[in-house]
Amino acid sequence: MLFGLYRGFTTVFGPLAPLFLDRRAKRGKEDPDRRPERLGYASKPRPDGKLAWIHAASVGEAMSAQILIDRLLSLDDRLHILLTTGTVTSARLFATRLPQAATHQFVPIDRPDCVGRFLDHWQPDFAVWLESELWPNLLDGIARRSIPAILANARLSERSFSRWSMLPSLARRLIGGFEMVLPGDAQSAARYEALGARALGPTGNLKYSAPILPDDPQAVEALDNAIGKRPVWLAASTHPGEEQRVLSAHAALSKRFPDLLTVIAPRHIERGPDIAALIDERGLRHAFRSTGDLPGKDTAVYLADTLGELGSFFRVIRTVFVGGSLSQNGGHNPLEPARLACAILTGPNTENFADVFAAMESEDAVRVVADEAALAEAVGELLSDPDLQVSRAQRAENAALARASVIDAMMKAIAPILRRAGIGP
Repeated sequence: MLFGLYRGFTTVFGPLAPLFLDRRAKRGKEDPDRRPERLGYASKPRPDGKLAWIHAASVGEAMSAQILIDRLLSLDDRLHILLTTGTVTSARLFATRLPQAATHQFVPIDRPDCVGRFLDHWQPDFAVWLESELWPNLLDGIARRSIPAILANARLSERSFSRWSMLPSLARRLIGGFEMVLPGDAQSAARYEALGARALGPTGNLKYSAPILPDDPQAVEALDNAIGKRPVWLAASTHPGEEQRVLSAHAALSKRFPDLLTVIAPRHIERGPDIAALIDERGLRHAFRSTGDLPGKDTAVYLADTLGELGSFFRVIRTVFVGGSLSQNGGHNPLEPARLACAILTGPNTENFADVFAAMESEDAVRVVADEAALAEAVGELLSDPDLQVSRAQRAENAALARASVIDAMMKAIAPILRRAGIGP
């Protein structure tokens, strides 16, 4: 009944979808040139042969998909991959990162006619959805076409579980459509089982197996030379409200380290001008990465407002605060800096990666800070004690690499489903 109401609602109000997309485009959240994809009109032909569809909501999930794409392609040289995401940032990032046998499209909005056009064109033989984005019409379309599907890196917070528990029939219909659910952690496994998952695969976060972030050796060398021996730290993937705290920490640290350089890499690079205004309010000199500038001797704050360069920054700056954690955004992936031997700091709000942070905390591989005063204290501790910085970074790297075999367990678990779909040996 609830699904019928949802389907009816999205059908009746479907004609308003273009207006909704126009509003998002004005805010930079849609690519106007590729809007037809969001309405289910493919911009590329379907390749011949078998097609595996991987859906990842945004950049973080899509980064996890890279190792899965590589493994799937290695099974069958006739296979092609369709990767869908819903954000402009992810589309830009993966325009150059996908292998030749893979293509990117924007996921269609969850309207029956859009979903129908999308699935009729691409006709996937197998589907993998990553994490927790569940769109009823898309999942219903998969089920109606008997497309084998799995939910990987399946994450379900206590809050989301409580909400789904109030809609048990809808939850069973959506989650039960997956042939297998591979939970990201033990808590999610128990919650998915309670909501009606048909089969549970091995628990583990695919991000442990993700490739190390790429870098540009020339950019690394230039950045390293520009910074020199200055004390430096990086606030990565920050959100609104966090930059003010980072700047307050910078002010406190500057009393101990007068030549301190603070680097801010916002999660959404279009926020660069807003962050620059905050820096100007404090009378600090800054430089923009997006203009091609490098930090000069008088640069106090360097804005890393470009896509796909965190791998280069993590190779130069080894003291890293992972953002989204002093705001209410649930934190971001600490494994990316950990695998590049960075000493990691985080705020307390890390529910998006609760299992990862818990494992790292148990091995003293991350320090949690409650506010800007604690952040300044923790950064200062690392900057003033190189041996401590190195040991923390080594523990972080060891914790990340120790669980890198998650992809092996996943591929073994889904092998029978792949064979039924005609994929692989």
